[in-house]
Amino acid sequence: MARVTVVDVPQEDDPPPHTTTTTEQGPFCTARCTCGWRGPARRARSQARKDAQTHTDPA
Repeated sequence: MARVTVVDVPQEDDPPPHTTTTTEQGPFCTARCTCGWRGPARRARSQARKDAQTHTDPA
C-alpha cells in the first residue's frame, strides 16, 4: 500500500471579498475586481459602476 503524507494546506473558509474599482481610459470607463473580473468598456461611468455592483451582489 502506498504511503501518503499530509501537508498543512491553508483552508479557505470564506473567500476573500470582491473589491471593485472603475478605471478610465480615454472616453471609456471599465469596472474591475480583485478576483480578476473585468466589465465591458462603457462610455457612462454610472453604467460601469452598475456593472461592478451587479458583479459583487450575491446571486
